[in-house]
Amino acid sequence: MLFKIKCLTTNIKYNSNKSESKDQFFQNEQTFLFLNDKLTHSGYFAIGVKDNLSIEINQPLNPNELDEFLGQKGEWKFGFLTYDLKNDLEVLSSGNNDGLNFPKVYFFIPETLLKYKNGRFELVYGNEKYISQIKTILDTHGDISQEEIELKSSLSKESYLSKIIKLQEEIQQGNIYEVNFCYEFYAEQAKLDPLSLFHKLMLNSNAPFSSFGKFNDKYVISASPERFLKKEGAKLVSQPIKGTAKRGKSEEEDARLKEELLGSEKERSENIMIVDLVRNDFSRIGKFDSVLVEELCKIYSFKTVHQMVSTISCELKEGVRFSEVLKATFPMGSMTGAPKISAMKLIEREEETKRGLYSGSIGYVTPDGDFDFNVIIRTFLYNESKKYLSAMVGGAITSKSSPEDEYEETLIKISALLKSLKL
Repeated sequence: MLFKIKCLTTNIKYNSNKSESKDQFFQNEQTFLFLNDKLTHSGYFAIGVKDNLSIEINQPLNPNELDEFLGQKGEWKFGFLTYDLKNDLEVLSSGNNDGLNFPKVYFFIPETLLKYKNGRFELVYGNEKYISQIKTILDTHGDISQEEIELKSSLSKESYLSKIIKLQEEIQQGNIYEVNFCYEFYAEQAKLDPLSLFHKLMLNSNAPFSSFGKFNDKYVISASPERFLKKEGAKLVSQPIKGTAKRGKSEEEDARLKEELLGSEKERSENIMIVDLVRNDFSRIGKFDSVLVEELCKIYSFKTVHQMVSTISCELKEGVRFSEVLKATFPMGSMTGAPKISAMKLIEREEETKRGLYSGSIGYVTPDGDFDFNVIIRTFLYNESKKYLSAMVGGAITSKSSPEDEYEETLIKISALLKSLKL
């Protein structure tokens, strides 16, 4: 399948000449990360690298090294975990094609950290010059040239349907209950302006866990609506999403679609399966009888979709380390299925693209050891050196899934994302 879209390029006229330009900022700063909560109008800018921990795909994870780096007192840490970290946490492997080549794990202590709230910037520490530069970047709009990029699907419709039928046979045989199957839309030799794409993505989304990051030649351009894990003190929270419906064109249609999602037996069963999986994960690291389902199948409305979200929490046992939390919970069940290990083996067998950072997580760890991490979905990933652009999409497959309907849902999801690539 081929999608031709008008893609944003780097010919931009800026409204301000008073500050360093966007291109100069990108050239000078090889690493930065903007975590942006559109619902609360807040976020963080982490700029530059004072220290970092980078683990490449072919390097094994050293849990003690990870815990030592993230446990440094008095330091903020920002970074990401790719889906392929699963291979270090369980006896699994990843051999599919990877056009992006992100590190398996990357965290950095920024040289400058800015906090953003309701249009106001606070310098947490570092160089205050970045406040005016970041304001210019966020406010930049202008004439944007365009060129066509061809986004290709990694699977034909026939191949997709065939794979879903195979996965449903596994479900019928009792090997799994649910599996999240994904495939890739990609472009080679793609020239684009990542910042402009992020601007457009934000205009089309009120995603509460969006992010824009540059890690040398690799970019994350994300409108994620899903939280993976948040820790405050001893409390750990997860908010898996399973269940999606488009927004209506009128208030009446919108309300009807929302009610249909809430009442969908299929969507609720998918969501509840993942809730049970998270409850089981949390029981391994939570204090006895502390695992709680705070919200079950609640509907949250975003700019383009309604989502069914559940909230699960626990109180962590004393002395649980970050690596132990990952061992118990990663990857997130909403992106694997249940049972998790069996589902991941089938994902590797049937998918044709290495997920990499997609369905991984990006976030931060505070100086006191609290943290907040999202789920990397609704995301563009871009390798500037290879000029490779990727946007993956998928959904949960159960015995009740209609292969045709699941395929159409993936096209709805990718179409919503591709709106940001059009002028």
